[in-house]
Amino acid sequence: MPMKRFLRYCLLTVMAVVAILSAEAQEPAGSPRVTQEAAVRRPRRPLPADSAAYVEGVIAVPTPYEVEAENDTVKTVVEDPDNPYLVGKKKIFNPDPTRAVWMSALCPGLGQIYNRRYWKLPIVVGGFMGLAYGTTWNNNQYTDYTRAYRDLLDSDPDTKSYMNFFPPTTQEADLDPKWLANVMKTRKDYYRRNRDLCIIGMVGLYLLCIVDAYVDASLAHFDISPDVAMDVAPAVIPNSQQGAPTPSLSSKASVGLQWALTF
Repeated sequence: MPMKRFLRYCLLTVMAVVAILSAEAQEPAGSPRVTQEAAVRRPRRPLPADSAAYVEGVIAVPTPYEVEAENDTVKTVVEDPDNPYLVGKKKIFNPDPTRAVWMSALCPGLGQIYNRRYWKLPIVVGGFMGLAYGTTWNNNQYTDYTRAYRDLLDSDPDTKSYMNFFPPTTQEADLDPKWLANVMKTRKDYYRRNRDLCIIGMVGLYLLCIVDAYVDASLAHFDISPDVAMDVAPAVIPNSQQGAPTPSLSSKASVGLQWALTF
């Protein structure tokens, strides 16, 4: 009996060794071996679904608990305060002063349109139309009186354009030549001055449009607080004697106004 048990024990031992060797022979070379110690060292961090990470040669597969925790994560959206596109708000328009100047210099009124000050456009257009009409009309009058004054001073009897300013029944012999020459010269200088003033006004309006576009674009977001105010109230100001450190009781008081700025 002891001999049979010994032989049976030897046979089982040989079969176990053969099984272990055959298992090691079937395992591919270079594949990581999962050990209990490596599994214990695996970090417990949430992983996205359908993903795998290699940690110290061990494949870490996310458990159902980790996947559920990742899916239930609530993400917080933080808005940038400098972002002009805010949730539930319109875009804040911030004009560029340099661009406003160039656009206004290119065409008067275009800078006001860029700054979205549309109510200024009729003022600009009306100003230029009025000054252009005044320039044209005064220039025509100046041309007519210049020709009449030149015809009056020459010795050609056929040039009598100055008589066009009088009714047809007026005779040239009834007019004083000195008075007529003085009137023609005065009118000529008057309309020339008005024409030049209209041209200067157009140049001034052009420059004013450029300055207005620049200032309007620069102060587009200027904060005007409702606390800005000026208070003016009557006040009694005591008079002090000359050289006295404090006002005297017998000195007369002055009545005036005092004002204060609050900003």
